[in-house]
Amino acid sequence: MYRYVLAAILSASPMFAGVEEGRDFMEAGQYEKAFEEFLPAAASGNADAEELIGVMYALGLGVARDDERAFEWYLRSSLKGHPGAQSGIGWYYEVGRGVAGIDLVRAYMWYTLSAIGGDPDAAISLEEVVKKMTKEEIDKAHVLVNDYKVWMYPFR
Repeated sequence: MYRYVLAAILSASPMFAGVEEGRDFMEAGQYEKAFEEFLPAAASGNADAEELIGVMYALGLGVARDDERAFEWYLRSSLKGHPGAQSGIGWYYEVGRGVAGIDLVRAYMWYTLSAIGGDPDAAISLEEVVKKMTKEEIDKAHVLVNDYKVWMYPFR
C-alpha cells in the first residue's frame, strides 16, 4: 500500500513529471521540448533524466551530437546505479569515443555493473568485450568491479 502511495507522490513531483513529459516529447520527435523537460530533473539529480540527456547527446537528438557530453551525462547517471547508463559508459570505453581512448578494463567493469543492475543487454556486451581482453586485463577489471559493486550495489 505505502509503495503505491509513494509512487503516486513521486510521480506527481515536478522532478519526475518532467521525465515522463520529456519521454512523451521524445516519442513525438519533439526533442528540443524533451530536453527542456529533462534538464531541471537532471539538475535535481534524477538518474533517468541524466541518462536520457546522455542519449540525446549521443544521438544528436535536439542537440548537437557530442560524445564527450554524452559520456559525462551517462557517467552522472551511472554513479547513481542506472544500468542503462552504465552500459553506455561501457560502450564509450570499449570503442574509445568521448574518452581519451579505448579502455577495455573499464568497459568490462561498467558492463558488469550494468548486468548486476539488471540491464539484459549488458551480458551480451560483456561477452563481446571479453574476447578482446587478456587475462591480466580481466583480473584488473574484477578488482574494479569489486570496488564499485560494494558501494553501488551493497545488497547484491
